[in-house]
Order: sequence, then structure tokens, then C-alpha cells
Amino acid sequence: MRRIFVLGGARSGKSTFAERLADECGGAALYVATAAAGDDEMAERIAHHRARRPLSWLTLEVRVGLAAAINQALGNLRDGESTVLVEDLTLLLSNLMPGGDAEARAIAEVEALCVLPANLILVSNEVGMGIVPPYPSGRQFRDALGRLNQRAAALCDEAYFVVAGVPLRLK
Repeated sequence: MRRIFVLGGARSGKSTFAERLADECGGAALYVATAAAGDDEMAERIAHHRARRPLSWLTLEVRVGLAAAINQALGNLRDGESTVLVEDLTLLLSNLMPGGDAEARAIAEVEALCVLPANLILVSNEVGMGIVPPYPSGRQFRDALGRLNQRAAALCDEAYFVVAGVPLRLK
């Protein structure tokens, strides 16, 4: 089973690259969307992502509790090898923020995802290379995401950083 981590900034091409990797892995594909359409702009982004995916891919929209939901969905896909693409860890962490201890819960989710019986592609944003957020909560989120990304990269056998549509293999 492949374990792949794809990291990049906003509009870096990371999603397109991750989708290409999922296609290369073969087998049934399960796209796990962690976003919720909270406004028109986000709804448009979600629609763009949906339109780009092959019709044969199953989509699972789940904001928290990913591993359990994916494991159940994989039961419906098992006619051979499956590939799970999780888009993305940034939104997963954000979804967990209201419940407290979001970082630990997000890391536990990633660890549970990495033992699923499928190829796994985790996508996340790199937010530590920009302007320091002016508010403590923004800095806390940035730092938590940085640590979550480090854990995801450590658990995966392959890691890529995507810049301007160009994937750079990190490991």
C-alpha cells in the first residue's frame, strides 16, 4: 500500500497532482472531502473540484471521524485494491477546532487513516511560509497545522511539495 503526503500553498496545483497520483494508483478511488460550503465562494471551489474528478470515483463528504467513515465506505469498494484521497488536512484541523484539543485529535485521525487497507493520499496546505498571523488563534492554528503536517509526512512513505503546479519529491 502506498502512503503519500502532498503539501502545497493555495492554488499551488496540489489537488490536481494528488488526483493524478490517485489515478496512477489504480483500483477503485474514494475521494474524501472535508470541506463544507459555508459561503458562495467555497461552494464554487467545491463545484470546481467535483467537476474535475472522474465520474467513476466515489465521493465521501465527511468533516470529522474520517477513518471510521472511510473504513465503512471501503467495504463497498472492495473488489481489489482501493485508493483513498483525503482533501484536506487543513480543513480537517479547522473542523476539529470547536471541540478542543484539535491538534491531538487531527493527529489521531491521520494515524488511523494510515492503517486503512488502501492506498492513501493525504493533501494539506503549507501555511508556515507566509505572513505571521496577527492574532493568537491564527498563530496557534498555523503551528498546529505545521505539527500535523510533520506527523503526516513522517507516517507516509512518499511526500511531495507542489509549487506553481510543479511537484517536488521530498521523500
